[in-house]
Amino acid sequence: MRQSVIVSYTVRPDAHAEHVRLIEDVFAQLRARHPDTVDYQVMCLADGVSFVHVSTHDTADGASPLPALPAFQEFSRAIGTRVATPPTPAEAATVGTYRGLTDLGRPG
Repeated sequence: MRQSVIVSYTVRPDAHAEHVRLIEDVFAQLRARHPDTVDYQVMCLADGVSFVHVSTHDTADGASPLPALPAFQEFSRAIGTRVATPPTPAEAATVGTYRGLTDLGRPG
């Protein structure tokens, strides 16, 4: 079952570096494990504190594989201490996608 979720929030400015490090750890684990059931992107907006996560997964049970990753669990564990506004998830429907520049193996 294919599902997409978009999550947006802001972090405290003093938590930015640690937050980005934890996100980078998630991507390192994704690159190491190569799951083929998830597409995942995280963007930091120009203000430097607003983040948007876009996750699309296609699994038999409809569950995202991200929460099972130890690095994602670590990212999520103390998120309340880093955020200024709580994460707001919203289900989304994909209208179109193009994967020209995005690749789990390189930043971007």
